[in-house]
Amino acid sequence: MWDSLWINARLATMVAGATPYGAIEDGALGIKDGVLVYCGAAADLPDRPGSLALGVHDAEGRWITPGLVDCHTHAVYGGDRAAEFEMRLEGATYEELLKAGGGILSTVRATREASLDTLVARALPRIDALIGEGVTTIEIKSGYGLDIAAETTMLRAARRIGELCPVNIATTFLGAHALPPEFEGRADAYIDLVCQEAMPAVAAEGLADAVDAFCEHIAFDTDQTERVFQKAQELGLPVKLHAEQLSDMGGAALAARYNALSCDHLEFLSEEGASAMAKAGSVAVMLPGAFYFLRDTNVPPIDLLRRAGVPMAVSTDCNPGSSPATSLLLMMNMAATLFRMTPEEALAGTTREAARALGMAHQRGTLEVGKAADLAVWNIERPAELSYRIGFNPLHCAVRDGDMTLR
Repeated sequence: MWDSLWINARLATMVAGATPYGAIEDGALGIKDGVLVYCGAAADLPDRPGSLALGVHDAEGRWITPGLVDCHTHAVYGGDRAAEFEMRLEGATYEELLKAGGGILSTVRATREASLDTLVARALPRIDALIGEGVTTIEIKSGYGLDIAAETTMLRAARRIGELCPVNIATTFLGAHALPPEFEGRADAYIDLVCQEAMPAVAAEGLADAVDAFCEHIAFDTDQTERVFQKAQELGLPVKLHAEQLSDMGGAALAARYNALSCDHLEFLSEEGASAMAKAGSVAVMLPGAFYFLRDTNVPPIDLLRRAGVPMAVSTDCNPGSSPATSLLLMMNMAATLFRMTPEEALAGTTREAARALGMAHQRGTLEVGKAADLAVWNIERPAELSYRIGFNPLHCAVRDGDMTLR
């Protein structure tokens, strides 16, 4: 028998196809050993519900979507940046804060001073907030340690969170996030450290599922970024990139040459970059929280991405400096209102395409037989409500790998 069966459900399977949202009215979902073994019309079930499963759940007409996926976060860090928020409102730019020793560097100091237990404790409320909105998979990056000891501690903290919380955690090594103060004026020497010592240490301990970098004029150039990618490739780790956020550095085209899982931000993406991403199958990760918080005015080229056929994901970019956001539902609304993504694109961006951005499309992100039983059950009348409402959480319950977690 199946472990459980959901009936009287409206399913937004998010399988790309002829029907919006991949919708199935009066649907049913069968689960065994944490995997979907049935997904389809209730009328096509092979037997009576009570004869099929040990537990039968009546969705009472609610919509069920795949569990949401937050595919770009920096949720583990020390300290906070509320004081800088005030400074920015008084006119200081992000670049000016960095040059004054603030910005990322202030978080680096706080993160280096924090123990693993402290980092976990500080991150748990942020993770709980995401889980409370139906998020079943979260990516967490390093990048605020900027030395081997602190970077590995951040990644260990992320792994620990996956053990403590009912959520799937994917980890990303982001050692090439910013230049640490002790390497001022010696960016190439720092990349040497990242490639020759830090990445091998992280890979040897199995702490990272992917490698990221920040390719920008305030961070690292394309030559330095490519060195990081080459080493990641040597270590068998997929890559992704913070690309074209503040200017067009050609980072997206570079990342595509290394078959990057994703390129993220992309406010200044060129046609060449979009074409390269499409050919490589790289996902464009939209981060409207950072766009909003930094009061940016250069909207990512959504129409260009559509024309090029680049899949688009949506994420919180949860971080202390430019997107202190822990609501993926709010990001869906922002993606629709600020970037003019459709509600269906926004939901696909937090399910199917977000899973693709983590290299998990074979396992998560849609409701299909053979995929993990990650579900979110919603008190809504139509899927568009998930992007429409602001500050309202309609989650009824979530299921992660077949196990139900109540809101």
